[in-house]
Amino acid sequence: MFVQGFFDEATFTITYLVADEDSGEAVIIDPVTEYDAGRAKLASTPIDLVLDVATDKGFKITRVLDTHAHADHLSAADYVRRKTGARYGIGGRITEVQTVFKTLFNAKDVNTNGVVFDDLFADGETFKVGNLDAKVIATPGHTPACVTYVIGDAAFVGDTMFMPDYGTARTDFPGGDAGTLYDSIQKILSLPEETRVFVGHDYLPEGRTEYVWETTVAEQKAKNIHVHDGTSREQFIEMRNTRDAKLAPPRLIMPSLQVNIRAGQLPPAEDNGKQYIKIPVSLVG
Repeated sequence: MFVQGFFDEATFTITYLVADEDSGEAVIIDPVTEYDAGRAKLASTPIDLVLDVATDKGFKITRVLDTHAHADHLSAADYVRRKTGARYGIGGRITEVQTVFKTLFNAKDVNTNGVVFDDLFADGETFKVGNLDAKVIATPGHTPACVTYVIGDAAFVGDTMFMPDYGTARTDFPGGDAGTLYDSIQKILSLPEETRVFVGHDYLPEGRTEYVWETTVAEQKAKNIHVHDGTSREQFIEMRNTRDAKLAPPRLIMPSLQVNIRAGQLPPAEDNGKQYIKIPVSLVG
């Protein structure tokens, strides 16, 4: 089994290329589109690097997967789908996320039935990556649609958990819930202790000098600063809610969600032929 992570410095996101080396079949997890907010320009540089490695190794991309509708980067999944013919999969509860943000952005073109995705995964659903067995575990809490992909001996957990010295995901987005996140984390921690855990972000906490993104279930159980052995559900909920109340929204939350509820596509062109990212404005006073 081949796994390579690609770190995007602009968004602190790790995109994964996962392959069955025997068959050459591969998947890409949580791909990133570069977005320059100041210039309103998109670039495929981060995902092209991943695709180039796949080509060099002779891998055929059959699936592109998102662990959830990201609020901190624009998904490049539709770009991968168009370039490779891969099927685009995401957790089935993405329809709930689409419903919330269709209203917020007055996105009249968005169908809230998930039709723009190829696969809406249910909890426990399985698929193959070549000869490798893959399973979807619903891990909501950060968002309702979060899933973990267990492929071979590895779990790709998205934002549900980070490296042990950084902790766990925020739960203050619409549909997020600290108690639900705690329960989801217990699903991950119930996997075999030797299971490799690949996280969706690394933010280089104080005391560490290098970005890292691979750990194990055993290490998470023993050392995760938010949910190590002995942390109760009640303690976790209090910690998470207190911490989240102080967090600012992600820098790219507005463009990211508008694109990601559309399966990585920009909003449709308006009558002048141009495409726009909307920013809802709240008046004060």
